[in-house]
Amino acid sequence: MQPFSHIRARSVQQAVDELARGQPGAVRLLAGGTNLVDLMRLGVETPTRLVDITGIPGLSTISVSETGLTLGALVRMSDAADHPDIRRDWPGVSEALWKGASAQLRNMATLGGNLMQRTRCPWFRDVATACDRRMPGSGCAATSGPDRHAALLGGGTQCVAVHPGDFAVALTAFDARVEVIGPAGNRHVPMAELLRLPGDSPARETSLDPAEMILGITIPSARAARHSAYVKLRDRASYAFALASAAAAVVVEGGIVTEARIALGGVATVPWRAPDAEASLIGRPLTPEAAAAAGRIALQNARPGRQNRFRIDLAAAAVAEALITAGTRS
Repeated sequence: MQPFSHIRARSVQQAVDELARGQPGAVRLLAGGTNLVDLMRLGVETPTRLVDITGIPGLSTISVSETGLTLGALVRMSDAADHPDIRRDWPGVSEALWKGASAQLRNMATLGGNLMQRTRCPWFRDVATACDRRMPGSGCAATSGPDRHAALLGGGTQCVAVHPGDFAVALTAFDARVEVIGPAGNRHVPMAELLRLPGDSPARETSLDPAEMILGITIPSARAARHSAYVKLRDRASYAFALASAAAAVVVEGGIVTEARIALGGVATVPWRAPDAEASLIGRPLTPEAAAAAGRIALQNARPGRQNRFRIDLAAAAVAEALITAGTRS
């Protein structure tokens, strides 16, 4: 880990000013530090200045109203997961947070930091290997290496790294928006647009400008939100990243599905919404067969490699299980 300076920002404006003064990548915001500090130890992140934002007031609140749920960027994962209103009205969000990390990490990690976490691709984390996401133009060692954990959706010739988050998957299913601030002022970014597909610029992982920071997350009220679930399939039941996961929500009226939301995690380079799978359920009873068919449709464009084809069936099963669980809550 290289030497760096450290300051505590007392206001949002001070944090933004610090980001704007530095070169891209040279200044990093520090909250829980559960991802950033790890990457600094590995030499993947090499900031020269850390701006501690944990003392900024007003960013640790949870607010529930008729229009929806607002979460401050500094809310801890554990606090949001265990909030009674979230557990009741957005159970899929609560479950994604519970399953997203170990208890120790949930007690440290912030929601804003969780959205900005970087991939766990082993080639990205190994500075001795080629990675266009870490070092643009160096190539992608993952495209010719073992691909058990490589993305099935959204990858390309320059990057097949899976997005590691769970919370972001649930937010994508529920059309959340992220409020950010930078030198140009405040703006709201749809969750579906916050994280970028790697394309030919895998090093640019989000749609945020270098001097912008997250203030909070808003999830609009929706009937389907109360009838939601998050399923995560992994190598071991204790803390591990997903081989496949799914957030799902349904509204069933008179035995017929009138609304459906599905997002996939663990199988794509970004949280992956599945509109065709959603549409396949509308106007039909939510039977195990219909849920299984929706799961297969959600994975219809998957591009498996040599060792990750089994995750297509896992992801389809995760979708089906999430739908049926959500249906029991409808």
